[in-house]
Amino acid sequence: MEFTGKTVEEAVKNGLESLGLTEDQAEIEVVEDAVKGLFGKVKKEAVVRVTKKESKKSVSEKGAVAGTGTEKAADFILKVFDIMNIDAKAEITDENKITVFAQESSEVIGYRGEILDAIQVLAGAVANIGNKEYKKVVVDCENYRGRREETLIALAHRLEEKATETRRKVLLEPMSPFERRIIHTALADSLTVKTESDGKEPMRFVVIIPNDLDADAKPFNAGANHGRNRRDGNRGGRRNDRRGGRDFKGRGNSRGSGFTEEKRKPSLSFGTYLGNSLKDKNN
Repeated sequence: MEFTGKTVEEAVKNGLESLGLTEDQAEIEVVEDAVKGLFGKVKKEAVVRVTKKESKKSVSEKGAVAGTGTEKAADFILKVFDIMNIDAKAEITDENKITVFAQESSEVIGYRGEILDAIQVLAGAVANIGNKEYKKVVVDCENYRGRREETLIALAHRLEEKATETRRKVLLEPMSPFERRIIHTALADSLTVKTESDGKEPMRFVVIIPNDLDADAKPFNAGANHGRNRRDGNRGGRRNDRRGGRDFKGRGNSRGSGFTEEKRKPSLSFGTYLGNSLKDKNN
């Protein structure tokens, strides 16, 4: 809500009093500063926006929280961490979102988020026990999901260009329903390509198809083959891109392959298909 006053301080005071909040309980944004005219008279009052801070329920001990589905899920996650000997805590940062803070985030995230996805699936199952309507629960750590989304969107547009230039299909690696949905959404408004999902779980993947497809050309496989024999050495499951492999122009070295001429079936790895959605037939 917006409040006014002769000064910013007065506007903030009016807002806090109106909402019954203290300053540390409120988010305060200055919309407009006061404008003074001749002889110091206020020509235009200051405007501020005051809202109540989003409450965060911290979960730090096993069995400390029992109530909503998200709270039960957060409590369950802590018990899992205890079994796994992971030093971490969980915070309910939104109605259906749990944020994990860990000493070693890679222990929680895993390679390409496989551990985080597994934890999210379990948390969703616990949160929905007894519910008639399924509610999704998101588990995140160090904003991994936001960073992963940015990476996938950038990848989608690079492969869009590849498919358009070569008039060939591009096959991506198997992804979770959540990650496939990011690719579909990123290219939904493309004028040169369309996307569809193919395969069966847990090996379901996205195919990028150019509108002027060369029906006789074999597809490129931009799948999970590059980097499969390499373990992630960075924090939070982030990859070290200093690897061998072909780029879009076909350059490469003997250490690995990038886009290949045939569709290979990648090996199954834990967490490849883990998500938190019950509806995946079209993604």
